[in-house]
Amino acid sequence: MTDSSSPRLRRSLGFWALVFYGVGDILGAGIYALVGKVAGVAGSASWAAFAVALLVAGLTALTYAELGGRFPRSAGESFFTEQAFGRPSLALLVGWVVLCSGILSLATVSVAFGGYMSGLVPGLPPSVTVVGILLLLAAINFRGMRESSTTNIVATMVELTGLLIVIIVGALFLAEDPQASVSETIAASSEVSWDSIARGAALSFFAFIGFEDMVNVAEEVKDPERNMPRAILFALCIAGFVYLLVVIVATSVVPPALLEGSEAPLLSVVQRSTDAVPDRLFSLIALFAVANTGLLNFIMGSRLIYGMSRQGLLPPAFGHVHSKRRTPHVAIVTVLAVALFLALSGTLTQLAGSTSLLLLMVFFTVNVSLAVIKRREHEPLRTFCAPRLVPIIGALTCLLLMPFIPRGSLLTAGIVLALGIGLVGIRSRRSAA
Repeated sequence: MTDSSSPRLRRSLGFWALVFYGVGDILGAGIYALVGKVAGVAGSASWAAFAVALLVAGLTALTYAELGGRFPRSAGESFFTEQAFGRPSLALLVGWVVLCSGILSLATVSVAFGGYMSGLVPGLPPSVTVVGILLLLAAINFRGMRESSTTNIVATMVELTGLLIVIIVGALFLAEDPQASVSETIAASSEVSWDSIARGAALSFFAFIGFEDMVNVAEEVKDPERNMPRAILFALCIAGFVYLLVVIVATSVVPPALLEGSEAPLLSVVQRSTDAVPDRLFSLIALFAVANTGLLNFIMGSRLIYGMSRQGLLPPAFGHVHSKRRTPHVAIVTVLAVALFLALSGTLTQLAGSTSLLLLMVFFTVNVSLAVIKRREHEPLRTFCAPRLVPIIGALTCLLLMPFIPRGSLLTAGIVLALGIGLVGIRSRRSAA
């Protein structure tokens, strides 16, 4: 355990800053990079795949809203599990899986960043872009939460502007082109099988992750018992509404088969819709969006390592806070090193699928944890309280979506779980000794 007299994290996030944190984390790489991959699986029913993913994410978000208000602590999922089951070994395993999913997401984002950068600067090696963006994000993270929050707010406004551009120019194009319409897209989606929609939902689920990261900055939030539940639900509602509009417009403007083959799918939508938006400008907007998601994944991963260290689940060194910057610098360097390795050795679909599968496992555990806590406790809460059936249904929907994750992602997820079980075993033997 770290010394209680050591520097602590600074509470600098109010309600709106936390909402921007959540919206910025949810929006970004998932929609900018994966909408084409989802279109290749679910075709014209991509909107339905995103709707199913939103439903699954929404149920779990209600669970997170209650737990985030009950237990406003860093390393949220790990802490929730320990509160429900009283087993540090299980808490460590859950924390490990969350940590790995966050770093995998960060690696996914950096690979997507390289894809859009290649369109902006042809000939630039993707590996150089990956290393450069990860070093930049590490530097911003180290500077402090206030600086990171300011960067996030600016980048979130930029990425939201990019999605609004897609919606507006796409809608204007559809209004003028008699050969393309939203109604035809919706009608064609009825011919898509439920299996394809489910596989599309499993992949598009990556686009909705981010709300869970919010609980890991709870120790830097003002009045977290009140602000955390509201901010989680508000952020997911905003992101979900924007996503559905973007996907419907995108698959109506560009045929799903062409959208699948594009390295920058939303840029393809803008290019077909109008000549008024320069390609370089939209590519730059997309870079802001993807980088912002990476920054928030970076913050989550470092704060999770910090929180697990303070719980005694990881060595005390990971809980050190820089005396001047008041940031967990050792944890930041650790996340940077692992993310670099993963980003330089994986593909976009593999990394995104692995992230989604790991988080579905975590979400299942968190939902079960809330169900156990609710059954044990009967006193009314002073914070948000989800209906009792929500965590049960949330856990079931997570289980139902898992089999549709791309098979290529199973190996990575299996390795993460095996390493986590090994870590738990080593810790158990040391505790017994």
